[in-house]
Amino acid sequence: MKRIFMLFMATTLLFSCSISTKKEAKEDTKMEVNEEIKTKADEFVSFKLTTDLSVLSENEKQMLPILLEAANLMNDIYWQEAYGEKDELLSQSWDEYTLKFIKLNYGPWERLNANKPFLPGYDEKPAGANFYPKDMTKDEFEAWNDETKTSLYTLIRRDEDGNLKSVLYHIAFKKEIKKAAELLLQAAELAEDAGLKKYLEERSKALITDDYYASDVAWMEMKNNTIDFIIGPIENYEDQLYGYKAAHESFILIKDKDWSQRLEKYAALLPGLQKDLPCEQPYKNETPGVDSDMNVYDAIYYAGDCNAGSKTIAINLPNDEEVRETKGSRKLQLKNSMQAKFDKILVPIADLLIAEDQRQHVKFDAFFENTMFHEVAHGLGLGNTVDQSTTVREALKDAYTSIEEGKADILGLWCVYQLNEMGELGEKDMMDNFVTFMAGIFRSVRFGAASAHGKANMMRFYYFQEMGAFTRDEATGTYRVDYDKMKAAMMNLSETILKIQGDGDYETAKQIIEEKGFIREALQKDLDRIGEAGIPRDIVFEQGAEVLGL
Repeated sequence: MKRIFMLFMATTLLFSCSISTKKEAKEDTKMEVNEEIKTKADEFVSFKLTTDLSVLSENEKQMLPILLEAANLMNDIYWQEAYGEKDELLSQSWDEYTLKFIKLNYGPWERLNANKPFLPGYDEKPAGANFYPKDMTKDEFEAWNDETKTSLYTLIRRDEDGNLKSVLYHIAFKKEIKKAAELLLQAAELAEDAGLKKYLEERSKALITDDYYASDVAWMEMKNNTIDFIIGPIENYEDQLYGYKAAHESFILIKDKDWSQRLEKYAALLPGLQKDLPCEQPYKNETPGVDSDMNVYDAIYYAGDCNAGSKTIAINLPNDEEVRETKGSRKLQLKNSMQAKFDKILVPIADLLIAEDQRQHVKFDAFFENTMFHEVAHGLGLGNTVDQSTTVREALKDAYTSIEEGKADILGLWCVYQLNEMGELGEKDMMDNFVTFMAGIFRSVRFGAASAHGKANMMRFYYFQEMGAFTRDEATGTYRVDYDKMKAAMMNLSETILKIQGDGDYETAKQIIEEKGFIREALQKDLDRIGEAGIPRDIVFEQGAEVLGL
């Protein structure tokens, strides 16, 4: 749908516009299969999101349809944030593969290919998605004096005179938010766990006020629930203009209590890990909250931001620095999604690109640990700059997400190493984690330059290469990890990123991203080999009430 800006457009019409920049109207005729898009769509292997629902009480089972309906409203809002009004785009007579690919990308831009348009007649995706007016310049935004313009929870639009204005989410998406808030109260009436009940009630209030602090605290204090429900505007990856705006999403999760019990002891170790971080004292002076916990779940529904492009396999929330400092954060491992990516993607990549005698070190337990402590590492380091002038997120602006993901990746590996040195992981071989980590870079780097996770993996790959952490055998086209040099690179990169964040050093962060945050020719050739081998790029879900047997 072509987005038309009219200077004196009525306010009510401003929210129905789309950021798509389609140049010409398309005829509504049945299209033949586009083989190029079919190939791209087929790179996402289907996976059913199910679990054993017998662990739920009757009340909890009755909650699921209500939560599914609320999650779908977040999906609708996310479409508006990422693209605009979707109905015209989706109603055209696309072939099944093109339609699948549009839905997977939430628009006509390929998320794992630098957000390039894959449909004819569309320009490049705006860096600010649909959070800002398409014709807005950075100079205009920065000269505009409005205290809410950098809020996570506002859209930027134009008023009747063509001036910028800030609109709170609960007003911009009034219809969807009102309904979602009502559904959360319905679910709360069925909740038997007091913590879950309080969280749903507080989250309902948060949706209609855009004040999420109390609901984040309630979520942190919720300990004994079997169902977990994440809903609202959370991550700011979609806003690649400034990184200010949070996008809506939702997860419905069922706790695996047996696996979760195995992880309980690690939460108590977080203050010690913070104290031992491989950096100078000023860059680790904050103390993680004592209420942090780790749990394992089966995911049964993804909606919105988390469902776009590459799929999330672990969660670390809340993002609010104040809540993290006082209450800590929760680390949620999505075991069924994680197992799918390991079996269907990581193992085949390792068989192709890792030296044959090191493939034995690629193990699910190591993949699980690396992923789990990636989320732990998000809660380590500093939330505010050393001089206390601002948050790290605000200081690093559009570079924040890539640097933060880079920190979580490398510091997560350090956490595993440190805990192993402390004897907390039993008798384990760190080569399992190092080699699995190396194979994981090839999996994640395929997410492309448009992804914060992809940029982080590229930066780390080239840093490791410069440090000699791995070598490539030209004859076999396989990679071999050097244990000692990998360890040294891990320590040095951890210290570098922690310092960048603590100093709020935007210029250095941007420089690293520009120098290393892209795929060079030699690496691209190996990634092409992965594609030619038919190894999936990522997973796509079969999910919903029917899949769950509801």
